[in-house]
Amino acid sequence: MTNSVDRRSFLKATGSAGMISAGMISATPGTAFAENAAGPVVHEVAAPGMDPDAKPEHTIKFAVIGLDHYHIMGMTAAVQRGGGQLVSLYSTNPKAIADFRKRFGDVKLARSEDEILNDPSIQLIAAAPIPDQRAALGIRAMRHGKDYLSDKPAIISLEQLAEVRKAIKETGRIFAIMYSERLEVKAAIKAGQLVKAGAIGRVVQTVNLAPHKVNDITRPDWFWDAARYGGILCDIGSHQADQFVYYTGSTVADVTASQIANANYPNHPDFQDFGDMMLHGNGGAGYVRVDWFTPDGLGVWGDGRLFILGTEGYIELRKYVDISGRKGGNHLFIVDHKQSRYMDCSEVVLPFGPQFVADIVNRTHIAQDQDQTLLATELVLKAQKNARRLHFTS
Repeated sequence: MTNSVDRRSFLKATGSAGMISAGMISATPGTAFAENAAGPVVHEVAAPGMDPDAKPEHTIKFAVIGLDHYHIMGMTAAVQRGGGQLVSLYSTNPKAIADFRKRFGDVKLARSEDEILNDPSIQLIAAAPIPDQRAALGIRAMRHGKDYLSDKPAIISLEQLAEVRKAIKETGRIFAIMYSERLEVKAAIKAGQLVKAGAIGRVVQTVNLAPHKVNDITRPDWFWDAARYGGILCDIGSHQADQFVYYTGSTVADVTASQIANANYPNHPDFQDFGDMMLHGNGGAGYVRVDWFTPDGLGVWGDGRLFILGTEGYIELRKYVDISGRKGGNHLFIVDHKQSRYMDCSEVVLPFGPQFVADIVNRTHIAQDQDQTLLATELVLKAQKNARRLHFTS
């Protein structure tokens, strides 16, 4: 049998025996089933991109308000990496306060939110209260002369978005959103560098698959109430819309179609465990699927994957796990006209913290473009509001 054997002809010729024996399959060259076998994959370790030991250029004082989602841990650490000095904290959740202090030390506990807002030495407020409270808190912070970094979703209605945009215009302050699935994922940082360098030509489409794990015994009541967290597209989907806007470079975009469902939680009728949306912009197209169906056997909270299609190649990210066996996360694959490459991105330095602190000092938008940040939010709010609700009954 030669390497040019046609697979269909082979199956037809052997089909008269009723089955292909295991022995026959093992004796058949692998190329009989692959007309265009791939060449060797080049393995690389991605360069850090920045000096991992560099000291921050700038220093600011910041405070934290709201510990309702533990994303605040990563947000606080990012600001500290950039030169932020954490001076105070406000929360009414004793366990969360204890957990936060266990990681960040005996931070001063403010007596009220106003104590922090009225402290003129504080330049930034990082916040993760319940989602329906985040936009209003950000507006108060900006009107007190402070910049604001919110957990996602930072805004859960188009009405809130209009108020935020008005406050930004009137105060000149920064309203940032921690889209951590791009800003705090090393493989996503490397993908952005490759895209900007033209490694895959012009981006045509992004595809985001973002499964999550429910862990229902640890979830607070608001987690199950779409009116409080904004709905699945607004919540999880905000990460993915940010990636679509960023990697396609879109400055104008809209929603092509969207749908949501509660497929598996009848005891929580206001919860949504599945959603997807199609997006289009002046820089490319996008597809997003989000869900709460990560099985316990995976070992991590979600097999987040990103595909970036370009005119000269494509990139795939396995952000948190590679089920084919590679250890850890931050796996990047890139294919162009020359070769296929695998990049271990575990040594890439995360730039958001230093860049964001520098933005606060210099009044720039290097870490996160303000218009693109709110465009991503606008997309998910429109997608959520106009989503078709699916019902699976069979």
